[in-house]
Amino acid sequence: MKSNIIRRSVFDAFGFSFLFLVFLAVLVSPTEEQMLNLNKNFQIFLASFVVGALLSVALNHFKIRTLGEVLFESPENKGKHIKTPWYSAFWRWQLIVLFTVSLLVALEKTQFSFVDLFDEYGFAGAVRLFQGVFQPNWEILPEAVLNIIETIFMAFLATVLAIPFAFVLSFFAAKNIMTGKVGFLIYAGLRTLLNITRSVEALIWAIIFSVWVGIGPFAGMLALMIHSIASLTKQYSEMVESVQEGPIEGIQSTGANKLQTVWFAVVPQVILPYISFTVYRWDINVRMATIIGLVGGGGIGTMLIQYQGQAMWPEVGCIIFVIAVVVWVLDAASAYIREALK
Repeated sequence: MKSNIIRRSVFDAFGFSFLFLVFLAVLVSPTEEQMLNLNKNFQIFLASFVVGALLSVALNHFKIRTLGEVLFESPENKGKHIKTPWYSAFWRWQLIVLFTVSLLVALEKTQFSFVDLFDEYGFAGAVRLFQGVFQPNWEILPEAVLNIIETIFMAFLATVLAIPFAFVLSFFAAKNIMTGKVGFLIYAGLRTLLNITRSVEALIWAIIFSVWVGIGPFAGMLALMIHSIASLTKQYSEMVESVQEGPIEGIQSTGANKLQTVWFAVVPQVILPYISFTVYRWDINVRMATIIGLVGGGGIGTMLIQYQGQAMWPEVGCIIFVIAVVVWVLDAASAYIREALK
């Protein structure tokens, strides 16, 4: 109950502070120099956040349901509220205003423009580009095939090397396995590390490893491996957390230690989903490998950026065709394999 109140207040505080800051920006129209004053801006945000949290508490005190309360309502209170017309509910208007303001800010920040989208000269340039892409230069097909093979095996090796690390780490990242104070600290620390690692895109890891080991497929493979370890560990650990407790209790009743319990009670329940996730991850890595080549990660992505940089669109069209065929084939194959493993 207490955690729901905290979540409700935090959510509402962010919402109210966001609306206040947008209103302030429209009212004041700050310069770029003022926007870069992080210390002062953080103080303004913190003050608006506190006011927003207090406003959330006050509204709920007077029985006015906020969006935060609706989202994080305790199970015992669900379904007990009297139904009212949609226009008389505060939380609905709060949602509408938040969505509308967010949409307007997004349109402003992305400089969305129908004028630019349908500009005559820009549209003519796009037509020339697509004409080149849809008239592929098949002379470079052998080179493209060799590079896509390199890309496939980059993804394969990255996935294979990530599996043992992710398999072991997944049990340390599962809350139902890491019990006790020490276990929780390990769980929390590892989850934090994994979240940080996953938040850094494979493209950034490819840049790091291109500097570290040099430009080429080795750098791309290492980037995919690091990202795969973090992603697979998260997926694996979530499967561990959803296992049935019956087999675990049965194994523990025989006097089995922690390791034996995990090996004989948990692993048999998760091994098939693990394989399914791994096959899917290889599929993802093949797609990502075509992108990380843009920053020197090797494979067909490097070839693609070379021709794109020279505006050689027929050659780009041939490369796109090869990538599309391989991704389609691997996607279909991995789907059949995952279906067979269910």
